[in-house]
Amino acid sequence: MNKIEHKIAFIGAGNMGEALIRGMLGAELLPADHLWAGERLEARREMLAERYGIPAVEQNKAAVEGARVVVLAVKPQLVDQVLAEVRSSLAKDAVVISIAAGKSIADLREGLGDDSRVIRSMPNVAAIVGEGATALAAGPNVREEDMAIACAIFDSVGMTVVLEEQQLDAVTGLSGSGPAFVFMFIEALADAGVKTGLSRLNAHALACQTVLGAAKLVIETGEHPGRLKDMVCSPGGTAIAAVHTLEQGGLRTTLINAVEVAAQRSAELGELGRKTS
Repeated sequence: MNKIEHKIAFIGAGNMGEALIRGMLGAELLPADHLWAGERLEARREMLAERYGIPAVEQNKAAVEGARVVVLAVKPQLVDQVLAEVRSSLAKDAVVISIAAGKSIADLREGLGDDSRVIRSMPNVAAIVGEGATALAAGPNVREEDMAIACAIFDSVGMTVVLEEQQLDAVTGLSGSGPAFVFMFIEALADAGVKTGLSRLNAHALACQTVLGAAKLVIETGEHPGRLKDMVCSPGGTAIAAVHTLEQGGLRTTLINAVEVAAQRSAELGELGRKTS
């Protein structure tokens, strides 16, 4: 999309908030003075101002005044308190984008009012290096241009999909929790390299690049991963022998079960949060 002409305010500027700020400025979506942050910690405010040249203030109400978009980047247990604090200062046409896990659109609208425009997001940790995977779900009253701005924000740190809210637990299980599974896979590959005689340094580097290259090959060719696997597995060769061992160990079933249990736990935590709020 074209450059964003409006003021965007972040409430909270921890790791994910900072990643989005860095991504938006790197993509030149808007000038630094259009991007404000409300941050309680003085050291973080000073860092944001020095590193990114953005206005960073202690009071959240001051940060959101006049903002067209407000990104809620605080921990879930702080959401209700923050919404009560800023509600009276929000512009009538402001869109609130939440990255707080477990806080539903209904929860957010309860804190902001029935006329509010709320977008719920589920990004993942890879946004920190500009390779995130984010899902967005729109609440009532959200306009097409609101979603375009939200997509531009999260596209600046990776890729974005738009889904129905009921699918976000599945997203949490897959792309939200998935990096942990991949980190374990990389660690195991590196350990295997060490066991078979490589140095730890070389094994780690080769494992990381192997995972990166394989993912890039799937994305850039558009081929089904099963077809690409078949390209590597020559008849009677090393790869097909190893794939047989992975199948014996239940790799696919274990990963499917892991995503499913993470999605179920996401739903449980969301329900628990609603009962205790």
